[in-house]
Amino acid sequence: MLHQLLNDEAGFVVSAELVLVATILVIGLIVGLSEVQHAVNSELNDVAEAIGCLNQSYSFSGFTKRDGRNVHAFTRGSAFADTVDDCDNNQCDIACDRPVSEGPKRSHR
Repeated sequence: MLHQLLNDEAGFVVSAELVLVATILVIGLIVGLSEVQHAVNSELNDVAEAIGCLNQSYSFSGFTKRDGRNVHAFTRGSAFADTVDDCDNNQCDIACDRPVSEGPKRSHR
């Protein structure tokens, strides 16, 4: 029975066909992963823009506890003014640049 199984070629995939199908699948996978990379970068850029547009300014006043002229306790107030950062409002775009050829090789002597 084992001998019959080893000699049975019904449904056998020819190796050339298998290589062709595997090559097409790998090429499609590479292109698909590249598109996923661009989509993820684009969405992360949108998230970064949304966070950059948040106004993070704040201020709070201090207070003092007095009895006449005597100060018993006090706290100081604080303030922070959010200014525009380098990449706020879509000034920095995350994208892939075009390919650049290599420069000439220099010998280090």
